[in-house]
This record gives sequence, C-alpha cells and structure tokens, in this order.
Amino acid sequence: MDEPLKGIKVVDMTAAMAGPFCTMLLADMGAEVLKIEPPGRGDMLRDFGPPFIEGESAYFLLVNRNKRSMTLNLRSPEGLDILKRLAKEADIVVESFRPNVKHKLGVDYETLSTTNPGLIYCSISGFGQDGPLAYRPGFDPIAQGMSGLMSVTGYPETGPTRVGVAIGDSLGGIFAMYGILLALIERNRSGKGQYVSTSLLEGLVAVLGFQAAKYFGTGQVPERNGNDHAMMSPYGTFTTKDGHINIAAGNQGMWERLCKTLGLDELVDDPRFLTVKDRVLNRPALSAILNEKLKEKTSEEWIDILNDAGVACGPILNIKEVFENEQVLHLKMLEEIDHPHCGKIKTIGIPTKLSRTPGTIRKAPPLKGEDTDEVLRELGFSEEKIKEFHEAGIV
Repeated sequence: MDEPLKGIKVVDMTAAMAGPFCTMLLADMGAEVLKIEPPGRGDMLRDFGPPFIEGESAYFLLVNRNKRSMTLNLRSPEGLDILKRLAKEADIVVESFRPNVKHKLGVDYETLSTTNPGLIYCSISGFGQDGPLAYRPGFDPIAQGMSGLMSVTGYPETGPTRVGVAIGDSLGGIFAMYGILLALIERNRSGKGQYVSTSLLEGLVAVLGFQAAKYFGTGQVPERNGNDHAMMSPYGTFTTKDGHINIAAGNQGMWERLCKTLGLDELVDDPRFLTVKDRVLNRPALSAILNEKLKEKTSEEWIDILNDAGVACGPILNIKEVFENEQVLHLKMLEEIDHPHCGKIKTIGIPTKLSRTPGTIRKAPPLKGEDTDEVLRELGFSEEKIKEFHEAGIV
C-alpha cells in the first residue's frame, strides 16, 4: 500500500535540525524530498560531532533518511534558475534561512509562487518572520531560554536548565509539518497554495501548558519544581531501595490506591492530604513519607506492585535502556538502515502509525550531492551541460 504522501514533491532548502526533521517526517510518509545543499560544506549538520560513523555525522544521519541530495549554488544565476525550475514542479518548498535571506536570494514565496500558484511554501526560523527580534540568529538553546522553558526546568538550586534534547528544533519541525499538511488539505478544496511559517520560539511557547496556565490564573511567575508537577501531588520522581521511579497519582482514586498499596491507608484521611490542593501545599511532608516507604523495595519491585494496583508509575531509563526496552522495540521505535558508507546504522522509528497507509523507511540518509546529476538529467540538462555546472561550481 502506498504511503499517504506518495507523489508529493518537496524541495528542501533547510539545514541543521528543525527543517530537516520536518522534511524527514514528510519523507517518511512517502513525500519525494530533494535536499538542496550548498556545494562544498553541504548542510552544516554534517559537521556536528563527534560521533562520526565512517566520516558521516551521526546527528545528520538521524534526521535525513528517505531523501535525495543535490548540491546547488543559489548565489549564482544558473543555480537560482535550476532552483526555480525545481520549485515550479514542486508541491512544497521548505526553507530555514534567516527571514531576509530568501528575499536576497530570490527564492521567497512571492517569487516562486508566480510560476506555481499551487505551491505550499514553509519557512522555519528562530523567532518568526517579522517583529523586533526576527532577524536574530536562532538556535535551539537560545529559543529555549527566550520561551520560558528553561526558567521552569531544573531545581531551585540548579538555576535554569536546558532540556537535554533539541526540543525547540523538534517542535519547530513538527509544527511546520502540521502547517504544511493543513495547507495541503486546504489546497484540495481551493486549488491554491499558500505561505506557512513557524519558529522555534512559537513552538516552545505553544507547549508551556500548565506553567502558562498557572501564570494566567494567578499572575505569579512559575518557579522550578525539579521533577515535581506544579499542580499535582504525588506526581514526580521518588527514591527507592536501588534508585528512582516516577509515580503519577493523577486522580483521587489513584491516590487512594497508592496509599493502600504502600500500606499507608492513614494518609487518605490525613487532613494535610485530603485533596489535590492539600497535597500540593504539603508536598514536602508527603514526599518525605512516600520516599521513606519506597526505600523498602527496589525500583523493579515497586513498578510491578504499583502497576498491578492500577497506579501509574515507571522506571527512569538511560538511552541504552530505552532502545533495549521491550515496549519500545515492540513499537518499532528502533530501526536499522543499510548505508553505502557506514554499513548498517540505527535510527529512530516512525512514531505515528497508520493502519492502511503507514510510513516507511525506504532510503538511507544521502551522501552530499549524491543525486545531483540524476536530478539535472530529470530537468532535461545534457551530460555536457551537467559537466559545465560542475566545472563552474554551480553544483
């Protein structure tokens, strides 16, 4: 069965993480993604490391599967002409330049859509396409800091803490794909393309969730709570005989089952812990009682006992343990691809499953420019002209 985006053509002018993650998500669902890279260096992500696998950046390999790669000098008239020819035949163009760069190069939506009115053009930036800070260079940790996320991550004594992955880049890519798919659906009705934009900052602000709700509801600036939930208790990380586990007693019934299972039935009627509000206000006292009890058994023992009792809990796995976990493996979130230089490489699986038209991992991340000549032939250029492009540094 064909993937849901089979036949959709994407010209990918992005680099680093957010844009390539977006276009990989599209490619996983069948879109034909052509990655445009500058001659010479290529995508900056190719330089990120260590680790490198046979000279290829492990980071680059993770977010560029299912794509073709073409090198193209967009600062040359010939390179710009080739890009315009590609965009004329494309359904989607995605770019992650600073807001003014695409206009300077002449690869902006207004220009490309004149010959392709059905084009969906998506811009991913650090801080948006306009406004007082739009033209600043934007990378994930800068956006994390500006979004408020770092201010509520960590413990009071640690100071603001960055999330341990490039969460801003990932959210930027996901929200970009979301916008592109919406525009594709709308195009089925109107026949017209449109301009889509998002940014790392917008994506991070959009998921501030209960921390934003707390500020909106009280006017108080949320503080760092470590692994504790600001509006629920017990809901966080607790100490066991041999480590730590997460417990999330997310409703009154689960709280009462937790007390019964731990042999602490008296806590149910303790006036300090009667309601969610009481348990949040008296969190230090409650956590001390629970930690003392939980130290009697190992993490594995408690996880089995509490889950059998219907109390949400789980282990805190390191990355190695994640990719050995039976549930993660069952969900096919670890896959292997054959790469022409690196041999078999591991990659993260596809997180969204469709019953009839699932996404697939069909192709290893491309070598820099490996499809350049093939793409030029598809555009009708002769072998002699292709040779001239190489000699002139256009590709």
